[in-house]
Amino acid sequence: MCKKVAWVLQELNLPYDRIDAGGAYGGLDDAHYVAMNPNRRVPTLIEGDLVLWESNAICRYLVDTHDVSSTMKAKTSQQRAHADMWMEWFQNNVYVNSIALFYQAVRLPPSQRSPEKRESLLAELTQALMIFDAALEGRSFIAGDQFGLGDVATGAFLYRYFTMDIERTSLVNLSRYYKTLTERPAYRDGVMVDYSPLRRVDKPA
Repeated sequence: MCKKVAWVLQELNLPYDRIDAGGAYGGLDDAHYVAMNPNRRVPTLIEGDLVLWESNAICRYLVDTHDVSSTMKAKTSQQRAHADMWMEWFQNNVYVNSIALFYQAVRLPPSQRSPEKRESLLAELTQALMIFDAALEGRSFIAGDQFGLGDVATGAFLYRYFTMDIERTSLVNLSRYYKTLTERPAYRDGVMVDYSPLRRVDKPA
């Protein structure tokens, strides 16, 4: 997810050049890009001689290397492990269903959507988010009072979750948490990006 990387870059006030690729921009099959990222996916970070892909790895690198003021950096190995746990949790328990639901609610033309699949995906997603909601009880962020890497993966997804045309179960802690994130300038700039160009409609008969 490019939004995760953009968010971290904004949080750390790091200057960067953004080169759009994939989708309508193309370029992922160009030999130059494949040489850097054989997966033919985004994002790819280039910093000097370093070429890095996989968004979680990029985010960890940026914080480990450039967070000189410890804005996001964990203070102990236990806090770092906790952040890693939630990043992996999202990747293993939420990511696939979140993408599939986004297709059912936005990216596929209405005629190609499946109400049954949408309902099933939403139910599974809600079950997962209930775990995150429970972990937020009494906390400002997933690790406690400090915003960090553990917030990035799930937090980046929540903008679409709360703005898609879907029925959402009331999760009080998650809603409060999302509101807190939307008050962060870096979240607004890096994550709250208009996705209406991705919306598909049925072509006239």
